[in-house]
Amino acid sequence: MELTHVTVTLKAAGSIKKYQANFLIDAGATDTRAPAAELRKIGVKPVGKMAYESADGSVVEYQFGLVEISFMGETTAGRVIFGPNEAEPLLGTTALESVGIVVDPANRTLKRLPAIPLK
Repeated sequence: MELTHVTVTLKAAGSIKKYQANFLIDAGATDTRAPAAELRKIGVKPVGKMAYESADGSVVEYQFGLVEISFMGETTAGRVIFGPNEAEPLLGTTALESVGIVVDPANRTLKRLPAIPLK
């Protein structure tokens, strides 16, 4: 798949501070990831830790927090991984699918579903 980026805004609950950047759409990632320093600046607090498998197959444990995620005119809420400060931000499939957007592998684009499946 070609590299696809989308402008994403993250916001902690109850905060007016926001983090906005171009996030890489990662169809292989479940959760969204942003630089830890940026998350802390906007008031996101870690609420847990989880083991994640990197693209190279290594397993790394990261803290995660909960945020409002806005992109492509849609807003959802979900987990965000406190990634390394130098890491590229990633938008995972959970955020995409929760607003009815999927990665279309045939033409390597984002596709808006006519309705969000409940089944």
